[in-house]
Amino acid sequence: MPGARANAAVGPPRLLRQQVYEQLRSAIEQGRLPAGTRLPPSREHAASLGVARNTVLWAVQRLQAEGYVQARVGDGTFVAQAVAAAPALGLVAPPRGLSRRGQLIAETAARWRPPHVAARAFRIGAPEVDSFPFALWDRLARQASAAQRRARAQYLDPAGDADLRRAIAMWLWASRGIRCDAAQVVVCSGSQQGIDLIARLLLDAGDDVLVEDPGYPGIRASLLGHGVLARPVALDAQGLQIDEGAAQWPAARMAVVTPTHQFPTGVGMGLARRQALLQWARTHDAWVVEDDYDGEFQYGGAAQRVPALCSLPGSERVLYVGTFSKTLHPGLRLGFVVVPPALVDAFAMARAITDRHAPGDAQAVLARFIAEGHLLRHLRQMRELYQQRQRVLIDALADASDGALPLVPSDRGMHLLHEAAQGSDDETLSRRALTAGVMLAPLSRFAMQSPRRGWLFGYAGYTEAEVRAAARVVGGLARTLR
Repeated sequence: MPGARANAAVGPPRLLRQQVYEQLRSAIEQGRLPAGTRLPPSREHAASLGVARNTVLWAVQRLQAEGYVQARVGDGTFVAQAVAAAPALGLVAPPRGLSRRGQLIAETAARWRPPHVAARAFRIGAPEVDSFPFALWDRLARQASAAQRRARAQYLDPAGDADLRRAIAMWLWASRGIRCDAAQVVVCSGSQQGIDLIARLLLDAGDDVLVEDPGYPGIRASLLGHGVLARPVALDAQGLQIDEGAAQWPAARMAVVTPTHQFPTGVGMGLARRQALLQWARTHDAWVVEDDYDGEFQYGGAAQRVPALCSLPGSERVLYVGTFSKTLHPGLRLGFVVVPPALVDAFAMARAITDRHAPGDAQAVLARFIAEGHLLRHLRQMRELYQQRQRVLIDALADASDGALPLVPSDRGMHLLHEAAQGSDDETLSRRALTAGVMLAPLSRFAMQSPRRGWLFGYAGYTEAEVRAAARVVGGLARTLR
């Protein structure tokens, strides 16, 4: 790497590793180290730069956590293939003048861009909105007395409306098997803010956190924005392989998982793996974050539904993150975190520092919506509707693609995965589908080191006509790419 030695050999040791990291990353982003390039062994690399080996190891490990490089056991470390597609995500240098923390936050835009346009098939994560009982919601809002409205116009408890916290605690016990006190519930603006609060309060810059690979990029973006190193752990049929992750990253302070319906693969974490994860947390004094993003959408009978990880004995070190963005609609901007009692005040203060509290009127209406049974009725309707739409998707795509894109039915979730051969190209079909007006996410977009490839088909928020029309587009494109 030309010029690296001279630049790396100045400044205090704490800054040397940052300089090596920045130079390597710049070389990757500018194409001087193209995708597939093998990095030199750490000892040779350190000697050529005139720095300690640990300096190079730190820089490479951070690049690995951010998805720039991939380590292959017994083979070395290589520039990730996904980096070649990074310019399409708007990979640009952060503006000057930002703090180091500000730079970390700004740089997450290269790895995760939350959608802000109207959803259309087959975008994932979009619930059915047209069926939401807006008239009922408005009627509940109008039933508030003048005194109640005046009270909600004041500054409120940053941990959340007391009635809403009680309603959530009761709902969690009835729906997800979680026994918690209302005082443990901290209301926040969706699951993304919940993850942000957890990272700010429980992690320090440089900490290792085990994350699912492939997994949700919004979680990684939040962690990386705090200077935390998101360490990819492979999945098998039981979910995150905690033994493998613990062996590779023995100092990890946390694991973030989606155990009920793994995002994006749809795998459910079995009991033995759940118990192993809880044992790891106890043994290592670590935390487990359970992101139950669509756990309410399990389509079997109540006796067949998988309870939350947080409901198991020995789950004292689990923080449960829930959201109403999927069960109701994302515009509501309400979610919650269930935390151990000793952490409630710290989480409430962190919420107060960020944005004081959630809107009082919305919290009060949601509390009544839950307590009066409207949430239960709405979810029953959505489960039936989503099951039907899933069946339509499976049949329509099979017909349109002449069997080239078969989908396996699932008893949970809001999307299905068609998995292709490992390491294959899944970007081309997605790009062509987008040009034709269909949002089709490639599995590689959610991977860090994983070679798994395929496409995600969201079906929950789209009419049967929209699903069939999108299936015809994707099916036709798939036939041309055979």
